Amino acid sequence: MTANGRVEDRGGPALDDRARSLLDRYADLLLAANAGTNLTAARTRAEVEAHIADSLRLAPFVTGPLVDVGSGGGFPAIPLAIVLGLDATLIESVGKKARFLKAVVEELALPATVRAERAEDAARDGALRERFATATARAVSTAPTVLELTVPFLSIGGRAVLQRGRFEAAERSATHDAALVLGAALRDEIRFEVGAGDERRLLIVVKEKATGQRFPRRAGIPAKRPLCYVRDTADDG
Repeated sequence: MTANGRVEDRGGPALDDRARSLLDRYADLLLAANAGTNLTAARTRAEVEAHIADSLRLAPFVTGPLVDVGSGGGFPAIPLAIVLGLDATLIESVGKKARFLKAVVEELALPATVRAERAEDAARDGALRERFATATARAVSTAPTVLELTVPFLSIGGRAVLQRGRFEAAERSATHDAALVLGAALRDEIRFEVGAGDERRLLIVVKEKATGQRFPRRAGIPAKRPLCYVRDTADDG
């Protein structure tokens, strides 16, 4: 792996008629709900379809059971559950978003469960901690923060598959260090060309040993004070 990660032009998996039908229905449900409730920034069919395609780029790296942290409108967990048919647990602390996700899971008869709570609290539940093969998150936060919210859910040998955009050297270094603190290692950084010079990254972090019981820290602290990441204090307001 180079300093900036390897570049791949890997699309999503092949879709059968059932998967296409369910993805179309999910898009319909999301657009309808989003008209009255702010579930996602995607407002048009094309924008939702782009998010679905972006979600399915994770498919080659995902096995079940899956935990998705900060599921929001359902990306990437809902498309992955539809196409891969894997068991998924969606963790979403915002009530209106959790209710939408539960409605989608019920209507599409997906093998998924929605937990309406913060990841920091859910990771303390013995039924969830260190139980998952894969963890995903599209949270808008630093990579060390997202690692602290995902790695505690992983069984040893499991992996966090994190979607990122820009990834500066300081954040990359902090991500390596935070992974080690959490009992994991950053194994790969894959860059995808997505057109018009835009780029996305997947970080593949593999859990190597049990995460210390003090992680994740109490609610709000992982975002406020990311592990191993020294920022300009002016950034915190």
